[in-house]
Amino acid sequence: MKDHILIVDDNQEIIELLEDILENEGFQVSSAENGEDALALLSQGERPNLILLDIMMPNMSGYELCSQIRREWDLPILFLSAKSKAVDKVVGFEIGADDYITKPFDTEELLARIRAHLRRYERIRKHTEEQPEKDASGSPITVLKFKDLEIHKETYSVYVNNQKIELSTKEFQLLTFLAENAGIVFTREQIYDRVWGYGSLNTVTVHIKNLREKLETERQFIKTQWGTGYVFIGEKL
Repeated sequence: MKDHILIVDDNQEIIELLEDILENEGFQVSSAENGEDALALLSQGERPNLILLDIMMPNMSGYELCSQIRREWDLPILFLSAKSKAVDKVVGFEIGADDYITKPFDTEELLARIRAHLRRYERIRKHTEEQPEKDASGSPITVLKFKDLEIHKETYSVYVNNQKIELSTKEFQLLTFLAENAGIVFTREQIYDRVWGYGSLNTVTVHIKNLREKLETERQFIKTQWGTGYVFIGEKL
């Protein structure tokens, strides 16, 4: 089955260019010229494997659309934008984008990043479906419990001191990865390879910062190991 790419851009010339590139590489392609139309397609049941998303669109920006998509669907979102400042990229990663590519783009690099994200999401899906973490009795573990923290893997829910914390999909995946490997120090490169797969390592730093701000009060769950990386230090129950 062909991987399906949804292009969301208000520039018809860009849409046509991307359609030609992607269809020539064997992808199934659909498009929307604004955020409202993209949400309508998703709500009607269209399920792309990846979204290429512009930022500067009328009525609903790419940032707003990304935030709304992340509340309901888990799929790779790649910003493809003329906005090239570092702050624009940071904002994109903070709201849940998987990657950020600036226009004008190199065709081969764009295709390489698309394929990398599709492979990574497929690996995550297979790992979740085929190799669930199990307890001593052999039953799948769906809730990770630590002192003051619970992570509910099936519902993507997180609770700190019994209070629900709202996390983006990427923040949840990052937290779950670190919590499942509590006590192990990971470099930014290792974290990015396991949770993202391609793009800028700065997104790891941004998401760690966001997680700390949302999760931590007097208790610290994610510790910086200076010169190495990060480690989850929650007390498992």
